[in-house]
Amino acid sequence: MDAIDLKMTSTMNPRLAQPIYTAQTIQAWEQRWFAQGNSSYGLMQQAAWLMAVKIFNRLNTDYCNQHHNILLWCGRGNNAGDGYLIATYLSELFENKKNVTAIRIMIFAPQAPSTPDAVRARQTALDAKIPLIDEIEQLKHVQAQVHIDALFGIGLTRMLSQSNQDLIALFNAQSGYKISVDLPSGLHPDTGQAMPIAVRADWTLCLLGLKLGVLIGQAKAYVGELQCIDLIPRDHALESVAQIDFAPPHLPKRSPFAHKGDFGHVLVVGGHASMGGAVIMAAESAMATGAGKLTVLCHGKHHAAILARSPNIMVLDIDLLTKDQLHQLLSQVDTVCFGMGLGRDDWAKQHVQNMFDGLFTQNNRSKLKDIVLDADALWWLAEWNTPCFPLPLHLPLPPHFIMTPHSAEAGRLLGCTATEIEADRVKAIQDLHQRYGGAWVLKGAASLSLAQDRLNVCAFGNAGMATAGMGDVLAGMIAGLKAQFSDDITLAEVVALHALAGDILAEHGERGLQAHQMKAAIYQVVNAG
Repeated sequence: MDAIDLKMTSTMNPRLAQPIYTAQTIQAWEQRWFAQGNSSYGLMQQAAWLMAVKIFNRLNTDYCNQHHNILLWCGRGNNAGDGYLIATYLSELFENKKNVTAIRIMIFAPQAPSTPDAVRARQTALDAKIPLIDEIEQLKHVQAQVHIDALFGIGLTRMLSQSNQDLIALFNAQSGYKISVDLPSGLHPDTGQAMPIAVRADWTLCLLGLKLGVLIGQAKAYVGELQCIDLIPRDHALESVAQIDFAPPHLPKRSPFAHKGDFGHVLVVGGHASMGGAVIMAAESAMATGAGKLTVLCHGKHHAAILARSPNIMVLDIDLLTKDQLHQLLSQVDTVCFGMGLGRDDWAKQHVQNMFDGLFTQNNRSKLKDIVLDADALWWLAEWNTPCFPLPLHLPLPPHFIMTPHSAEAGRLLGCTATEIEADRVKAIQDLHQRYGGAWVLKGAASLSLAQDRLNVCAFGNAGMATAGMGDVLAGMIAGLKAQFSDDITLAEVVALHALAGDILAEHGERGLQAHQMKAAIYQVVNAG
């Protein structure tokens, strides 16, 4: 079968909604295939041959007629078996290439293979006269320009021993081009966390299907270019845990007869006296998506700054609205974006209680499409059931409540640390939904979104977006796009558009990006295509 190109950048060749699997799911799928009478060694041969051809084609193009050595690093399990066979097949491919000379294929295998297929593959390589190195000291005399990692596969879910950590550190210390088989050794196949060290590859050839661990967590620091190679047909018992869409979302063109009332009215609520920037960024981002009208409800101190920057935005003083007036306002808007710069003092507490009272009173009869809770609204949500703060809400929250925490906020909502959240982000977002209901975005590298029981991994974004205010921008974008499209745009698509705007902003460098610059990039992505 053909390989699927999946470069982890915005230049990726799009294939819509690729399924993502856990390691256990992949292993069970393989076992069902073998139970049908298919050969496990035959599958290893097929995988190794396809990878060898891919590697040969790339090296033949990039290193044509250059003198270089290729070193296969093999462990003990079936991943090592892939490595032994790749070495064998690469040797054959280069031998049959007329204009390529002085290409030497070698194997470094400090431990004996532990599975029958790996033992058989090793013997195949020895029969093909592939030089085998089994002592680390001997590596000092090897100068390789290409290193292929076949040390550990998806069965590794425990912390590496010190000797294996040292082995991976030695691999990383080598110069040259580095390729990983299935996933970088030392990377957890389900969480994308290094255990505690992992191979840093330039190119990863992922077998059978996409694993969570090559897409989430710390994966971007280790995987490099990602390519998935299909090997066997999917069966009815195969279930994905998530999906990823490598195609940028495109919004429909507007009707030439449309007016501002067709594109929604967004209400942005927050802005403590000492924190006005967050509501400004959220509001401007919502307007940049194309929302028809926008009102900011905040401390009156910020009105002049808001109007000076964006005179098209309407402002109201949050301290001057009665409860009845707040309820009336909520009946006039389509989406609410709540919590940016709100604060955590008694002033904020009173407005949180008023807002939730209004949302839930109005929610039974209003046209509110979606309610985004961000920043300090999430801080107060974590307090909802404490004796000192009886928040007027009932769990689980309905599906049109959208919460957008980063790992520290998620940790507070679940009563754990940000480190624990990052250790298993998929479990974290599922636990948030289980405890609070609603829809969720867990922000970070490869942001996760969970809505309508569908988990998505964002394919876009960059490290430059790790800066203050980017979450406020995302909250505003969700409210702005949901006000216009409601259920016709998914939460995952909004997250992707936000990340794509960040990628536009980072085209000339990631360092120093500022969230208030995002509105111009948002304007570009919502008008693309």
